[in-house]
Amino acid sequence: MVTVNLGILHYVLDHVYGALVHRNRLTTPFFSRGWGGSKLDLLESMIKQLFPEIICQETPSLVQPLWRTVWESRNSCLREGVFRTPCSEELMSALPPESLNARVAFLAPKFVQPQKMACVVHLAGTGDHSFERRLRLGGPLLKDNIATMVLESPFYGQRRPRLQRGAKLLCVSDLLLLGRATIEEARSLLHWLETEAGFGKTGVCGLSMGGVHAAMVGSLHPTPVATLPFLSPHSAEVAFCEGILKHATAWEALREDATQAATMTLEQVRERMRSVLSLTDVTRFPVPKIPQAVIFVAATDDGYIPRHSVMELQKAWPGSEVRWVTGGHVSSFLFHNDAFRKAIIDSLDRLEWREP
Repeated sequence: MVTVNLGILHYVLDHVYGALVHRNRLTTPFFSRGWGGSKLDLLESMIKQLFPEIICQETPSLVQPLWRTVWESRNSCLREGVFRTPCSEELMSALPPESLNARVAFLAPKFVQPQKMACVVHLAGTGDHSFERRLRLGGPLLKDNIATMVLESPFYGQRRPRLQRGAKLLCVSDLLLLGRATIEEARSLLHWLETEAGFGKTGVCGLSMGGVHAAMVGSLHPTPVATLPFLSPHSAEVAFCEGILKHATAWEALREDATQAATMTLEQVRERMRSVLSLTDVTRFPVPKIPQAVIFVAATDDGYIPRHSVMELQKAWPGSEVRWVTGGHVSSFLFHNDAFRKAIIDSLDRLEWREP
């Protein structure tokens, strides 16, 4: 009898998927246009100056989305909204013009008072350009009086720059810009849900890259929120320097774009990348207001995210919980939505209801 190690199969599936999506000659790799020049210098300076204490003390900007109804059923309603990104003028000048207006989908039960409902903001993973997948994840939670708000990330969907193909960001600075703008927009949406819409509980979740951003938002938001990073590393450094995405990165283009290109080795380029992406290390962020309401869901055989990265997050945030699902990055994304929904419900249950 031949026995099959399912863990290895899940791990191999991640690598096969990565080869098909990231290592073919039909698509450009990540960061094919280099570091981003003065934009990267600006972002590094801003993040180091503000990171993370001052942001944590700031009340998020209040946005006022312009809503339109997409469809309405007997028990629920889906609306889409548009609002100007609440980023500072300095950040707005660095963002591509296509990314300045944010889009959001809002799926909520009807006939339930907001103070007796919860709402979770769902952030985009790498390559998630539309609302549909995250709405499918959140839809079954309507029966538990949990609404779903889905944010379209800068550089994605209708906010994608004209010259960018798919999810492959052109410059390293774009990755930091995407993250910083997503954090500001998500915090502003949570603020709107709490102060304008009057929801009794709020949360933020995301898968992979979206999980990193969700962890940052949960850490920096001034009020307690359920925080749910799914299949997420503790830093983008892990994804691009250790996981499968290292094979999808334009290392030679980055070397040629470096100021010391003539003498710089590829290993030095990778060290520079590690240094830049260390700015996204969530373990440097403050512990969320209620760490017991932080639930990480990780995969046992993830080819993109190594186990040690998940455990570093739990170690940095005592009281948080890690739940393991059997599978790799791709198979867990496809087959473990029930585990993600259960984590959302349990995390929200650990919060007190907000006073109306």
